[in-house]
Amino acid sequence: MMIVSTSYVGYAQGKQPPVTEIYKNYDGNKDGMLEANELTGSRYARQFPRWDINGDQKVSPQEIVAFRKRFGIAADGTLLRAQTQKIGAPKFVIPRMSELKRLKKGVPLSREEARNSAFLLGTEKHAVGGTEYVVLTDHVDEAYLESLQKLAAHHKGQIVRVPDLALLHEQEERFNKLQKQLRAIGPKYAAIAPRLDSFRENMLMGMWELFSTLDSDPEIDVFPGFLIASNAKAFSKLIEQSLQHKSITFKKLKPIAISQVLRDTETRSLQKAAMLRQHFRKRDLETPIVAIYGKKATTAPRLKGKQVWNLEAPGGGKFIESFSPELTSKFNQSNLIIMHGHGVPGMSCSVDIRGIPSNLQGKVLLTGSCFSASPKKSDLPEIRDAPGGYTVKKRDAFLLRAIDQGAIVAFGHQRLSSGFPHLYPVLENWLKGKTVGEAYQRLINGLINLKEVKSGDFVIREKIKKPAQNSLLYVVIGDPALRPFGK
Repeated sequence: MMIVSTSYVGYAQGKQPPVTEIYKNYDGNKDGMLEANELTGSRYARQFPRWDINGDQKVSPQEIVAFRKRFGIAADGTLLRAQTQKIGAPKFVIPRMSELKRLKKGVPLSREEARNSAFLLGTEKHAVGGTEYVVLTDHVDEAYLESLQKLAAHHKGQIVRVPDLALLHEQEERFNKLQKQLRAIGPKYAAIAPRLDSFRENMLMGMWELFSTLDSDPEIDVFPGFLIASNAKAFSKLIEQSLQHKSITFKKLKPIAISQVLRDTETRSLQKAAMLRQHFRKRDLETPIVAIYGKKATTAPRLKGKQVWNLEAPGGGKFIESFSPELTSKFNQSNLIIMHGHGVPGMSCSVDIRGIPSNLQGKVLLTGSCFSASPKKSDLPEIRDAPGGYTVKKRDAFLLRAIDQGAIVAFGHQRLSSGFPHLYPVLENWLKGKTVGEAYQRLINGLINLKEVKSGDFVIREKIKKPAQNSLLYVVIGDPALRPFGK
């Protein structure tokens, strides 16, 4: 997928400066590379993650030149007319899931694979030494504690209370005491239940620091899951559902995929929906697809079939808030909702939180959109502009609204998500009968190994918009011992 920022509109009119001028003005340390903090507050701040194809947090002149060339633009900012004649939408292909490269440490990605998300994160089993179920919480309200006591009793586990999960990473003595306590307990499952105002980026990173230091290796040594809702009633409903849940068998699985096509050349989300349909059809399962098109997607491909809905996004900062009765019926029948596309707080794949079906009772929802699990209070600087050309506003998190409306398990990201390559491995492991916590653990451990994160490096100490730890900000809400699906 090629993402065109409004910053590039002036190219055809020769209004963009040469690449050399960008480095002259913004390469503060004169090392020949651009870093995100060097562009803070500039017109290019939003472009940095798009230039940084290999994700090493540095951008070379060659990377910018390659980015411009895809749109027929020369290094000096002028239009390459000859190339422009050849530019068009890439051929729309639907590979098999098995054809995608599994990304691990030492496995290189081509620019094309990275740009089109034509890969999946490689994950592996990582056994845990403990056997116990532990609830870790900073709740003081009896309504929440009563629900957690039911959960702990159901799993024959115990509750460990701390004053403030959001600040635990800053309190060395309390952190060390809890670490020692957990080592003595030997947890297998860790249900983390923060207060709503404790649910922040460094609370999450503090948990990874804690759970990765229960033994000598750098990986997470428990099967984790977060338990969070916006009020005590919704929280109680989440717990009660978890206690009564029976794994959904493959014969009863009813998936639905929501994709987003903002521009003619931006088809990787649609491609992944088609891949899911192809994948499930091998198991005699039909996957209804909702494809939401932007105003600039006039010639983008359309999928065919009876179970396909092609919708148009409202645009102008507005998103879809309702669906037709027929499509609403499909949502009501589904028990697995998979969304992959751009997002901001309050929106995923051009669907507004007001458009979420009102009854998600017992459903599993995964969204690969940015900000789908955005916290109400953040530890990091605000991001004003999100991929897809969206403005980031203060709104409720898509994931939290889904839980409030009955979802039993939900997957998302607190900030800038990598989408389908990280979403699918979690879904894949759930469909193999793995628990919520084991699939989540495999994802985080895969990212820890890929990024080579060491103990002491999890907590985000630099106040920058896209820290190196961004990839670890995935959130799974659900009882970690729950098995969403049968094998």
